[in-house]
Amino acid sequence: MLSRAETGKGMDAPGRVMRSILRGLQWGLDRTVSVGYGVVYDYIFEQFEPYQALQREVLTRVEASVPEGAQRRDVRVLEVGCGPGNFSCILAEAGFSVVGIDPYGGLIELAREKRRAKRLSNLAFQHADLALGNTFWEGAFDQIVSIHSLYAHPEPRRMLAEACRILRPGGHAIFVNHTRRIGLVSTFRDVTRRDGLLAASRSLLWIGPNAVFEMGRKRIGPHYWDEEVFARELHEAGFTVLEMRRTFLNAASLLVWARKGTKD
Repeated sequence: MLSRAETGKGMDAPGRVMRSILRGLQWGLDRTVSVGYGVVYDYIFEQFEPYQALQREVLTRVEASVPEGAQRRDVRVLEVGCGPGNFSCILAEAGFSVVGIDPYGGLIELAREKRRAKRLSNLAFQHADLALGNTFWEGAFDQIVSIHSLYAHPEPRRMLAEACRILRPGGHAIFVNHTRRIGLVSTFRDVTRRDGLLAASRSLLWIGPNAVFEMGRKRIGPHYWDEEVFARELHEAGFTVLEMRRTFLNAASLLVWARKGTKD
């Protein structure tokens, strides 16, 4: 049972005022980080080739998961951790019926502005955390997409289990997750050795803002999973892995294409 202090009851007026101020400051900080990240992300999304390549990889698998003879408008896709909504818009523009969700309210506001500007009637955004449960009914979606959201979630296993629950039987999911921390100096050095100074300099377009966002976001995780761990977590959540491959900047991420239902 919560105490009077925990519920706020019995708190004196100065205490309530201070609590309100702290909440306002936290909201302002979250909003500033979200908007700042969203603006930078928009630029990265258009200019950073490794991210463009990753988006193409994911879209190709979403398209490959459409049942033969099905119309895209009848395929319901959920993007988990949609951020400012860029990839959700691409999915909607490709003809799918899309819902994007994110736990950061400021990013959802930016995403909704994009949807209105593009006039996409087959796209909706919700401020929600999938792992909390009861956000959607069982079997609500045909496909789920999650790009770099698992590693930073406080409860990635619950998120996977909920993703499986809300997929229809035989539905598909695409998860992209970091396998390690992407350090600014170390990544720049590795890309320089492999691809040259020009490619390494371009990589700073994403590495720099990502490092800033990592410092500003809530301190949860990270949950870096290699192939063995990722496959085990997906199986326990109720998925069968169809494909698993290294991808993104300096092969720092795993892309997994999976189907609801295990073989055994």
